[in-house]
Amino acid sequence: MNKPVLMTLLLGAVTNLAWADNQASFNDRAQVVSSTPIYQQVNEPRRECWTETVGGSDGVSSADHSYGGAILGGLVGGLLGNTVGGGNGRTAATAVGAVTGAMVGDKMGNSQPGYNQPRQVEHCTNHDNYRQVVTGYNVVYRYQGRTLNAVMPQDPGRYVNVSVNVVLANNQRDDHYDRDATY
Repeated sequence: MNKPVLMTLLLGAVTNLAWADNQASFNDRAQVVSSTPIYQQVNEPRRECWTETVGGSDGVSSADHSYGGAILGGLVGGLLGNTVGGGNGRTAATAVGAVTGAMVGDKMGNSQPGYNQPRQVEHCTNHDNYRQVVTGYNVVYRYQGRTLNAVMPQDPGRYVNVSVNVVLANNQRDDHYDRDATY
């Protein structure tokens, strides 16, 4: 191999090594062309509860009143009263037994545990609460005549900082050296 060719190759190798040792990256600024917010729909359901009083002072409405217990209680009370005493006393005992039995039968026939007592009942419903949330920005920027885009977590403003890395391409050809030429 001829000395000038060897020197050219050696100089090229040293230059590439020196370039590789130097930091081949730097920061620069690029102009923002547009910044468009990216929205996402988020549901934050809201629970609404209220309390109602159920039951009343009498506990039973007239539409729900049953007379079967009063009738049966009156018959049983009358029969029991008839077994007590004699003569006019037996008639009076039968009447008192019938009235008392009717009252007890009515109370038992129309009462349910806790029904006569007013009570508090809680009711709840869930309501959807949708809202739009900005999750990022689609940013279009221009650097060295090229238009590029990126998704960023916030609006960058008029400029974005870019990190530039310089790497030599593998298909570089030295204009001063022709491989096929003979020297």
